[in-house]
Amino acid sequence: MANKTRVDGGKDGKSEKMERKVYEKELRKLQVELCRLQDWVKATGARIIIVFEGRDAAGKGGTIKALSERVSPRVFRVTALPTPSDREKSQMFIQRYVERFPAAGEIIIFDRSWYNRAGVEYVMGFTTKEAHRRFLTRCPEIEKYIVDGGIILIKMWLEVGQEEQEKRFLKRISDPMRHWKLSPMDLESYRRWYDYSKARDLMLDATDVKHAPWHIVRTDDKRRGRLNCIAHILSEIPYKKIAHDKVKLPKRSDKGKYDDIAAIKGRHFVKSRY
Repeated sequence: MANKTRVDGGKDGKSEKMERKVYEKELRKLQVELCRLQDWVKATGARIIIVFEGRDAAGKGGTIKALSERVSPRVFRVTALPTPSDREKSQMFIQRYVERFPAAGEIIIFDRSWYNRAGVEYVMGFTTKEAHRRFLTRCPEIEKYIVDGGIILIKMWLEVGQEEQEKRFLKRISDPMRHWKLSPMDLESYRRWYDYSKARDLMLDATDVKHAPWHIVRTDDKRRGRLNCIAHILSEIPYKKIAHDKVKLPKRSDKGKYDDIAAIKGRHFVKSRY
């Protein structure tokens, strides 16, 4: 019997983890398309915002890395803002994000965004209920202004299950190279799972709108999640392959030729340890 494909990305509720070899092959294909997208953005002056939100340990960082590692950081600009300063706290909430919005030929990737107000700030009591309500009411209006201004806005929500999130947090605790990923807020989000679920539901009810919908990706399998996310982002942008003139290396000039290797002999070279 054929497996039934579910809208949440699984097959009959379960799927085997994707093998690394298969993942890398498919990722390379998508990264080629991302390079073509980059050419199109530069050629047309398009402006794109990609918002990444989701559960803690859902794989936002790994997905953003896979999305951006083979393209220019001058075009694909990753923005992960720290805790707001006292001055920023006195500004309009979205102001510090607007300052990072794209100019022509840029894609801004927000690793967390103005939706902090609907998530961590609301759950942890860093904002008032009235400010939270006002945000959910005004946010679709602000995003309509963004879209009407010619910016392509793509909002991605990465969703991971309780069991898989627990595994990832335990790895962060035990692996010295992952300790930096674990914060007090992560531990609190783990403890208050259903508070965050309710905050998510309120956010989706208010801001999953026609002009700026949320796109939800299951990431219990990180590799599948990354590929599904990147493929979907590409499908949301009407890019085309840009033709390039064939490049040929010019002949090297011998003018001023000298022994340029001997010229640096005796300088401070790094010791060959490998």
